[in-house]
Amino acid sequence: MITLDAIGTFALIVGLLTLTPGLDTALVLRTAALGHRRRAWGVVLGIQSGTLVWGVLTSLGVTTLLTASHLAYETLRWAGAAYLVWMGGRMLWATWRHASSESPRTAETGGEAGTGAGAGDTLLGGWRQGFVTNLLNPKMGAFYVAVLPQFIPSGGSRLAPGVLLAGVHILLAVIWSCALIAFAHVLRDRLQRPSARRHLDRITGTVIAAFGVRLAFGP
Repeated sequence: MITLDAIGTFALIVGLLTLTPGLDTALVLRTAALGHRRRAWGVVLGIQSGTLVWGVLTSLGVTTLLTASHLAYETLRWAGAAYLVWMGGRMLWATWRHASSESPRTAETGGEAGTGAGAGDTLLGGWRQGFVTNLLNPKMGAFYVAVLPQFIPSGGSRLAPGVLLAGVHILLAVIWSCALIAFAHVLRDRLQRPSARRHLDRITGTVIAAFGVRLAFGP
């Protein structure tokens, strides 16, 4: 049976990982800051659904095939990199397109088609984005393969302890996401002007695309 000391140590490790700024933080902050609260929670739930899948697969030993097979790891790595570059590039392209087509009257009134709180503000859309982003990150799988088995007691079922530990990770991540969404809500009023929203999307799009490039060509 898994001990409280093991749970505490694992919580410390994944807690520090959760607090480290990364792709998940950028996605949640950007979505919530634009006023898309339902979509932001969808992103959070999607990311944590992916975490649960990685936890289950690692507990069952499936993800060891990912690290053991160079072809499988490289395929997932390039697929994840392509998705992130596509997502970041699409975000950047949208900001440039809106900037070139924006009329002076729109700039004065602060209105912009497609950037209101209700545009694309769906729980399912956010969940899909967060889930795919998490599952296509092979480093997430590699982290779980390297860390999770060390805290699962030998003998007996490995699935229940693995799911329990993944649940600890999910709980900490959701708590942190609550703080991020609350912080983004404070910034929302400052992002009503289309120019401010475009700057946010350009920063976020660049960060996401950079993560994709790093995933493709990094160690």
